[in-house]
Amino acid sequence: MKRREFITLLSGAAASWPRVARAEQAVRVKRIGVLMGRTESDPEAQRQATALHQGLEGLGWTGQSLTIDYRWHAGDTRQAQVLANELVNLLPDVLVANTTPSLVAMQQAKSAIPIIFIGVADPVGQGFVPSLARPGGNITGFGLEEPSMGAKWVELLKDIAPHIQRSTILFNPETAPFAHMFLPSMEHAARAAALTIKVALVRDGNEVEHAIEAAGREQGGGLIALPDAFLSGQRGLIIRVAALHRVPAIYTLRSFVAEGGLAAYGIDRVALFRLASSYIDRILKGEKPADLPVQQPTTFELAINLKTAKALGLQVPDKLLALADEVIE
Repeated sequence: MKRREFITLLSGAAASWPRVARAEQAVRVKRIGVLMGRTESDPEAQRQATALHQGLEGLGWTGQSLTIDYRWHAGDTRQAQVLANELVNLLPDVLVANTTPSLVAMQQAKSAIPIIFIGVADPVGQGFVPSLARPGGNITGFGLEEPSMGAKWVELLKDIAPHIQRSTILFNPETAPFAHMFLPSMEHAARAAALTIKVALVRDGNEVEHAIEAAGREQGGGLIALPDAFLSGQRGLIIRVAALHRVPAIYTLRSFVAEGGLAAYGIDRVALFRLASSYIDRILKGEKPADLPVQQPTTFELAINLKTAKALGLQVPDKLLALADEVIE
């Protein structure tokens, strides 16, 4: 078996669910193809994969009954398409698409295989399903932040860095085509906080670096990085350049904060993977995606890095520290 047909779990230890020869089993082994929007070595991705694995095990799916094939593209849309085609050609019983680029790639593979998406914003607005309650077709899954979350990120930036006068809104339009839905609520919150916001569209590392450098040159400049598979893959660069230019930055993933980012508020994406195991189970047992409503997230997490705040000369308000799910000191 090829190495990529194994799931790499925490601490680099390889754990696999071996495929049992069909001649040796009475029931056909089911197969899942998972397309992840991160790199295989990403610790956060490993936490997500572990949650999916544990959720399925809890529902009775073991190495004797299920094979999982993972592919990883880190926000590269061309690679996502290549890998989606690979997974479809394996003829799995269910496909799992993590992030919008993964789901787009699976759609373009033009397969009738049931697809469960995990972490896709505005699935109706993006045209993946006609409605949340009745998704129809072969696609259903678990969404991301609502448009109103944009205001929360602006408010969080202003609460942590009261001196901020303007904020750059960062995203890649190719990997986060839904990001514009956050802008109206962000603009409304910015007006209330006497902030000016501007959008910086970035498609590669150089553009990311230049956008953050520009924010650092502005008096009272800040940064908000929107949910985006591409930005997640660039987080090391983003954190480093933001620190270099002393730009207070708000993120949507706790992994940014764990690696030195200032603060993050967003969905608990690991919890989404655990929830997704229930839909995989139901589809493997005969239910149709069309009959399973798209679920919107209800679990959010706030993470704050006090070490980074101190380096930026910021005093995090006690009210935020009391609300935080994770505080790094």
